[in-house]
Amino acid sequence: MNDIRLFYIWGDKLIEDCNRLPAVLGRARLVNNLIEAYGLLSKIKVVRSSSASYEDLKEFHSELYLEHLKTFRDIQDDYMTNSQDEEYGIGYDCPPVSNMFDLVSTIAGGSMTAAKCLVLGMADVAINWCGGWHHAHRVGADGFCYVNDIVIAIEKLLKKFPKILYIDLDVHHGNGVQDAYSSSKSVFTLSFHKYEPGFYPGSGSINDIGSSKGKGYSCNFPLHELYSDDTIEYVFEKVFNSVYSYFNPDAIVVQCGADALARDPHGGAQLTTRGYCSCVRMVLDKRKPTMLLGGGGYKHTNAARLWTSITAMVAGIDIDDSIPEHDDWPIYGPDYMLTIEPTLAKDNNKKEYLDDCINKINDNLEKYLGLGMNANCTSTEPQVKKQKTDSTQLNKKDDDIDNCF
Repeated sequence: MNDIRLFYIWGDKLIEDCNRLPAVLGRARLVNNLIEAYGLLSKIKVVRSSSASYEDLKEFHSELYLEHLKTFRDIQDDYMTNSQDEEYGIGYDCPPVSNMFDLVSTIAGGSMTAAKCLVLGMADVAINWCGGWHHAHRVGADGFCYVNDIVIAIEKLLKKFPKILYIDLDVHHGNGVQDAYSSSKSVFTLSFHKYEPGFYPGSGSINDIGSSKGKGYSCNFPLHELYSDDTIEYVFEKVFNSVYSYFNPDAIVVQCGADALARDPHGGAQLTTRGYCSCVRMVLDKRKPTMLLGGGGYKHTNAARLWTSITAMVAGIDIDDSIPEHDDWPIYGPDYMLTIEPTLAKDNNKKEYLDDCINKINDNLEKYLGLGMNANCTSTEPQVKKQKTDSTQLNKKDDDIDNCF
């Protein structure tokens, strides 16, 4: 894939603020350091991230929520959340942190910068491993996610690309993104996730297909626990190709949450790098403008292994399985290898169940998108008014994008 124009989103502040997220403390630095240790940053285009503005954040989040985030300035360890905090989702799984508004502006800015690269026609693929916070809602935080950078980035993409396919590979259902577009025909949401009683967030059943005008434009593949590479490759190939044929997207966003990897403490699946890379490769084969984002992944060394492997694959660079010596090298023991081994646990997904889900999904696609397919899928209504982009716009320099190293 060495003919792909790949842009990697980076920034000292982006890494520092992502490092401060309570659920993934220090992970962003670990990921970036491993990618750098393999020498990948010298072989791909690195783009400096810019923070999102208040107006950018308002593209999705309510002003009441944003104003509340501004109240968190210097948070001490003994801070006790109050009823108003909890009203906005700040509490148990999303504890307050200092300079909260600044943090969410930085996090959202990384994915917005990736979207700019695609909108300006400068990149074929843009990667932001600091993004992918798919649980946040319009009026509050949820599931370790304070800001829905994905929705904000998609809104940016919609200014040029009328139809966006959003794919979620995180072990948890991408509820925040699906809810944002549940009544839209402009964004098709496709999520593959573990779906078991009591498993967060509890949404994403096979019958969860959107609402109102967007009915049929949400697709969920609920998997039983311990799903494997063989399972995800089988269902992804069939469902992704069907969705792609019916919806015919102009651009694709993929959330590559690493918590479906084997041995993740908040997971329950047993994927390896192979399963994720197979899915991403199928997406890239369509040759559509594509954004790759991070997300979950709570065994931090494995998240770094996965996202480094995907970065190298997209760049068309072969890298050694032995992890290079660098500052973080000791924590990759005892094997010090890039490979993530599967567990010996039995995959609880039977082929009959998978085929039944595939058939139901295909029936829904034919029922709700069949006519659109026959009309070459051209009759959609973007949420955001389409912005004309001529050759002059594509060629003009952008200060945020050109600030590279």
